[in-house]
Amino acid sequence: MALKATIHKATVNIADMDRHYYSEANLVLAQHPSETPQRLMLRLLAWLCHADDRLEFTRGLSAEDEPALWLRNDHGEAQWWIELGLPDEKCLRKACHQARQVVLYAYNARAARVWWQQNQPLLSTHGNLSVRFIDDGQLNALANLAQRNMVLQATLQEGLIWLSNADSQLEIAFEQWQ
Repeated sequence: MALKATIHKATVNIADMDRHYYSEANLVLAQHPSETPQRLMLRLLAWLCHADDRLEFTRGLSAEDEPALWLRNDHGEAQWWIELGLPDEKCLRKACHQARQVVLYAYNARAARVWWQQNQPLLSTHGNLSVRFIDDGQLNALANLAQRNMVLQATLQEGLIWLSNADSQLEIAFEQWQ
């Protein structure tokens, strides 16, 4: 019998000072049985960085042809394609042709740095691709916030993200690789 996804609920209060976006959202995240808490929370963090009423979590690990998140227009075309991990360059090239803006959140320092060295020359040709890296320490601290029911406060300003719950708070900054 196949394992089922674990459902996580997050109530997030967002204050994005750079985009002047202020909102409270109730999100439901399905954690695939093979998904780590680090990846789950990075998906949530990516949502917070691009928060929008139309930004959706996709089927994620269950669908190879979909990103982790996307924002589609009224015609169903991807405007934002947001992916996590270290995908194949061909997948990112395809995403860059399908969406107006593609953002990759890379993690796992040892593998990510090697991956970036190998793929950076080809990826630099895509003007609509941004690559952000989160280091292992910040990602592990983020994963410690994971709970089945979460209430989080997020403030984004000048490339920094302050994320807190009732017990702890984090300051997160991505390395901008592209």
